[in-house]
Amino acid sequence: MKWLRGLLTAAGLILLWQGVVWATGAPPYILPGPLAAAQAWFANAGSIAGHAGVTLAEILLGLALGIALGAASAITIALFRPARRWILPLLVTSQAVPVFAIAPLLVLWLGYGIASKVAMATLIIYFPVAASFLDGLRRTEPGWLDLADTMTGGRGRFAALLFIRVPAALPAFASGLRVAVAVAPIGAVVGEWVGSGAGLGYLMLHANGRVQIDLMFAALITLAVLAIALYFTTDALLRRAIPWQSDAAFPSADP
Repeated sequence: MKWLRGLLTAAGLILLWQGVVWATGAPPYILPGPLAAAQAWFANAGSIAGHAGVTLAEILLGLALGIALGAASAITIALFRPARRWILPLLVTSQAVPVFAIAPLLVLWLGYGIASKVAMATLIIYFPVAASFLDGLRRTEPGWLDLADTMTGGRGRFAALLFIRVPAALPAFASGLRVAVAVAPIGAVVGEWVGSGAGLGYLMLHANGRVQIDLMFAALITLAVLAIALYFTTDALLRRAIPWQSDAAFPSADP
């Protein structure tokens, strides 16, 4: 039933897309129909797959770095209060400055290769992971912490963090991971738009410049499918990793 609902949703979106094409009478170089985009995809399947692999690698590396940095920042702030005055400004700054303003600098500093795109994805992922995990650590049941202090005489701070606060914060951390997976493609694609030699963003930019709008839509659809697959895969893994959390408090990707 889940797969059927997904297929029906996809079919509905395709019909809506075709309806807009018919209703507006837009020429193919402005808005190609689903059939034209599908034909462009099959005609360039090898090239699209290669570019998709590059973008996927950038997203996964950005996720790994962003999650590691975000989790480390949240734990550091939770353990050491003085660190808050240093790390929190970085958290806010990472979101206050538009990514489009940072992208040219990262390309200038890190080059046109994969490093600048991974850095962009990491910057976007860092905030939701760190903020959600820190919020979860702060919301630990006070009674549990009082009991841990009583049993250890106040000397089990790290044990309380490892065995009480972190497990209690996992649902909030999982919510941050879901957001991170959803926005990670933005950083990779923006970096590819600014300067790159491969990737779906690079392919879309060059297809647009050559007025191959059907190919651009084919690449865009591939990126959307890639992002959706990453999200649902992450959601399924998180639900398995945190089986004790009820669905009411642990939002699922299931419709």
